[in-house]
Amino acid sequence: MVDTQRGNVADLVAEAARKAPGRVAVVDTASGRTLTWEQTDRAVGAFAARLAAEGVEDGDRVAIVLGNSAEFCVALFGVLRAGGIAVPAAARSPELPRLLGDSGARFVVGDDFPAPDLDATADEPHTTTRGGEDIAVLCYTSGTAGVPRGVMLSHRALLSNVDQCARLQPAPVTANDRVLLVVPLFHLYGLGPGLLQVAAAGATAVLLETFGTERALTVCAQHRVTALVGVPAMYQALSVASPDRLAEGLSTVRLFTSGAAPLAPAVLAAITQATGLPVYEGYGLTETGPVLTSTLVGGVAKPGSVGRPLPGVELVLVDSDGRPVGAPADPDETEWFDGDEFETGRVAARGPNLFSGYWPDGAHGPDEDGWFRTGDVGYLDAEGDLHLVDRANDLIIVNGFNVYPKEVEQVLDELPQVAEAAAVGVPDERTGEQVIAVVVLREGATLSEEEVRDHCAERLARFKVPRAVRIVDELPHSATGKVRRASLRGSVA
Repeated sequence: MVDTQRGNVADLVAEAARKAPGRVAVVDTASGRTLTWEQTDRAVGAFAARLAAEGVEDGDRVAIVLGNSAEFCVALFGVLRAGGIAVPAAARSPELPRLLGDSGARFVVGDDFPAPDLDATADEPHTTTRGGEDIAVLCYTSGTAGVPRGVMLSHRALLSNVDQCARLQPAPVTANDRVLLVVPLFHLYGLGPGLLQVAAAGATAVLLETFGTERALTVCAQHRVTALVGVPAMYQALSVASPDRLAEGLSTVRLFTSGAAPLAPAVLAAITQATGLPVYEGYGLTETGPVLTSTLVGGVAKPGSVGRPLPGVELVLVDSDGRPVGAPADPDETEWFDGDEFETGRVAARGPNLFSGYWPDGAHGPDEDGWFRTGDVGYLDAEGDLHLVDRANDLIIVNGFNVYPKEVEQVLDELPQVAEAAAVGVPDERTGEQVIAVVVLREGATLSEEEVRDHCAERLARFKVPRAVRIVDELPHSATGKVRRASLRGSVA
């Protein structure tokens, strides 16, 4: 058992190799290569020794710009076993040069430093004394609120979140599971609830480089996948596949989980109807290691909810001054909650899974009492389940009235011609801001601005109805499928 408070994240591999050396650890669907946990542990040790031989010292940053592959897995754990700090990054991102400069990465695995040799074995095992509060991963945020910042995640934070997730029932990953990992491993959602959870359970990771509905279903059937770690865009794509194809491809699956963004209730219903299985949602941030809540805690996949706090996580809603909310809600701000007047507030969390602040000096981390205020606004229903309303930075204020983009988007999504929609606020001299709807139509569909506005006017207060509608070919997305509203604001203003 790995010590969550003092251990090194790479200890997860050593422990899996000790308990189940012959079990398949990684299936790389791109290359066809498989590794057992014993082989993975040996390759990790050899890569750690190679890094040390090249001069990597404790605390040195080593960037990893590999895709979802066996090499990425070995590189990540190898950097940590060598005492370094892993900096996972997207290889083709335009932000990569800035990330490398900001982190001060000594080597870039996949560029100036060759990827791991999966068959290598170290002459002597390499060990490090780093762990616990030492930084393990420097993970850069998506930059939806500005320039991406490096989030410093300690071994303690990552191991604590792995333990918190493992204590859920049903467990997200068990030793017998074969887990499809298509969410990018350079993103903490793919890394933590994905790869690290698999390693902690000694399970099998089935790696897919990019998501495509037919390819994913084929891989799931071929490798008898039992659990999917997904994002809403992935489930949206699966929901429109034929029921027979879904039944064929997902016949061995026992558990669907979703994160990174709220899942539309209609998509959840479609997946459940087609497969007989619910999709359990979770919520978190890079800064929180990442998972804070899950509907697995309550055992019910409740539409529109991201569930309750994980074991060991405290969660409260606070106002702009950081005080817990509790006053009666303003009906103008809650009319879209189907008449239930729940008080909204910014989500604040405390727990051992929180980050150590932003790179390089630890600024803006948890306060002196251990609380971290997120940028998300939500409310708690009568059963204590969290419902996310929107990002605080995405709030649109029209004539002093709050408009949450999500409520407008939910109405836009009701239109059968709409494939995807976003609502953003742009400056307006008269009202302060105005709502702009940005819409992607389904193939072959037509829709006028007047039709969109009329539909919204029937369901929303007047100040929430989009002033203008833009029809576009596609919306900008982050690596995990979130719509980048900040990018949209600049393009439609």
